[in-house]
Amino acid sequence: IGSIVSVRLFSIWTKKRLGSVHKEVDKSVSHFRDIREGNVFERFLEAMLDGGKTGVDIGLGIIPGVLVISTLVMMLTFGPKNPSMGYQGLAYEGIALFDKLGKLIYWPIKVLFGFDSPQLIAFPITCLGSTGAALALVPKFLEHGFIKPSDIAVFTAVGMTWSGYLSTHVGMMDALGYRYLTSKAILSHTIGGLVAGFSANILYRIFF
Repeated sequence: IGSIVSVRLFSIWTKKRLGSVHKEVDKSVSHFRDIREGNVFERFLEAMLDGGKTGVDIGLGIIPGVLVISTLVMMLTFGPKNPSMGYQGLAYEGIALFDKLGKLIYWPIKVLFGFDSPQLIAFPITCLGSTGAALALVPKFLEHGFIKPSDIAVFTAVGMTWSGYLSTHVGMMDALGYRYLTSKAILSHTIGGLVAGFSANILYRIFF
């Protein structure tokens, strides 16, 4: 549902910017594609090298956003493990800002995603940087007893919709030659993720 909303929104914006023009298909284009020169082994080796280089380039483009957002989220989600002892330098010890922020916007979160614990806002925020990093938060949430079954449904919907959020839009729009549409792509993706989480929450309550 979130993906449908995201695509439709982006289609509306692109139609306003680019117009709606029916393009004739050039049937004279050959159905054959160009291949690399050389024998099978040489083509295989060249493809492997090019693929590896492309993978490294993509990884270097993704890493900064993932590292920054994931680090910030871990710093802002949990407080000291034992407040009476203060900070002990343990993993995940931070300033628990999301806890305070979540309490301020508790009712919008409750209505939208059905979260009972304000700390759970960390999951969708982390998904903006890396869905994999967001999944790493789930065991900690389970350990603290924050999660109920409907939250898993919301996590799944938001995670699947926002997967690749930071790592795709800039590179994709640049490759297509429409870099100026990047902000619209990100905005439509953002709204799609929110709709996906809300839909999962409502559907879970209806059917379960």
